Amino acid sequence: MSSTFAAPFARGPVLADIVAGTRARSAVLVLAGALLTALSAQVAISVPPSPVPITGQTLAVLVAGTALGARRGAASQALYLLLGFFLPVYADGGEGVHHLWGATGGYLVGFVVAAWVVGALAERGADRRIATAVATFVAGQLIIFGFGVPWLMIATGADLATGVA
Repeated sequence: MSSTFAAPFARGPVLADIVAGTRARSAVLVLAGALLTALSAQVAISVPPSPVPITGQTLAVLVAGTALGARRGAASQALYLLLGFFLPVYADGGEGVHHLWGATGGYLVGFVVAAWVVGALAERGADRRIATAVATFVAGQLIIFGFGVPWLMIATGADLATGVA
């Protein structure tokens, strides 16, 4: 196999890997990704009659995945999910495990998966060119919606058109 073919599939550094670090540094980066998502969740625009607001979270999820890589990015979103059980970090200051079982739960679970996928693609260099970076972010958004919309439909009894709207 030629090195030209193998290179795009090799794990490479992401933004968080620029400075060599320790597990403590990785833990701080994971916490920072979770806090970025929590802060971005407070930028919320209600869209009646939907119970799910438009927030800055999805951007934070994609940035965390891209900057931290697959494992740390997913860990940051899992930490965000866990923090929301006890602290008011969800959209509009929401908190509690009931958010996971409600209309927004699918989006929250999708954050973890999307951060991992976007991070894995960034590790393979997909964030280094505009076209592949846009495709990576679109894939991340589709993953979030892929978890969120069906979950919303089940939680609210909405049809597909209402769920997507």
